[in-house]
Amino acid sequence: MKRMLSGIKPTGQLHLGNYIGALSHFVEYQDEYEVYFFIANLHCITVPQDPAELKQNLHDCVALYLACGLDPERSTIFLQTDVRAHAQLGFIMCCHTYLGELNRMTQFKDKQAKGEKNLSGGLYTYPSLMAADILLYDADYVPVGEDQKQHVELTRDLAERMNHRYGKLFQVPEPLVPKVGARIMSLSDPSRKMSKSDDSDKGCIYLLDDLKKARKKIMSAVTDSIGKVHFDPENQPGISNLMQIMSSLSDNRPMADIEQEFEGKGYGEFKRAVADVVCARLEEIQNRYREISESGMIEKTLKEGAARASQVADAKLSQVQKAIGMDIIL
Repeated sequence: MKRMLSGIKPTGQLHLGNYIGALSHFVEYQDEYEVYFFIANLHCITVPQDPAELKQNLHDCVALYLACGLDPERSTIFLQTDVRAHAQLGFIMCCHTYLGELNRMTQFKDKQAKGEKNLSGGLYTYPSLMAADILLYDADYVPVGEDQKQHVELTRDLAERMNHRYGKLFQVPEPLVPKVGARIMSLSDPSRKMSKSDDSDKGCIYLLDDLKKARKKIMSAVTDSIGKVHFDPENQPGISNLMQIMSSLSDNRPMADIEQEFEGKGYGEFKRAVADVVCARLEEIQNRYREISESGMIEKTLKEGAARASQVADAKLSQVQKAIGMDIIL
């Protein structure tokens, strides 16, 4: 069975874009692949964090992974810092990454271009750590959004570089971009991806949002003056985004079916229908989240996941260190 790995960086609450673009697909992947899912808490601290808030976000992230349908019996779920090999291989990968490659990474470039001050060395070198995250597990596939493909390409380059220098060490991974729902846009600005880093939360529906608040956000979503429910991301980005959300939460319902249902109907009626679908899914997730938070399941999942992940990661780290001459006692 092919192996898949992915992680989410919980620097804020998980939102509907995370669910549609990533988590819902993770649930499906459990039946197709040997899957490793981790919470990337090392990547969180590349920018300043409030400790209490970070701790709560980590808790919520694990609970929501489980509430959304990840099964610890079929998936290995763990905290990045509970597997120490991530940081150790991360430094080794950093030593094999060229400055020119890091200079081309978009996240650091974007923050630098905006004139942000006190950017950390961790933010600059985190793509090397991300490569280590993936290569530790010989992942065949890495599910990513379009905006993250660059990091997988760097990972592939580093794997091939080290394989050439030291012999076969790593599986060269492939990025896997979901065809449906891979990019859910902001409700308030459909030209931008739905993001927890938005200045206002009006465009972002969080998985733990109060249902009335979530419904209000959808009813306030930006649309257009055309007055027709039609999937046309270029000319009707707001309506197309709402259609994408409805389709993704309705077993990838064809856009033509949605267009037919709302032919001749107003945007208000369409938005109410989208809100019904969204709130029904949020209610289901939130009920399960509360059950998990009170059950002790989080601690058990992380402990068992770290033990399984460490077996694989420690063996890979040992292989790498021996190959590059770092270990004396073989």
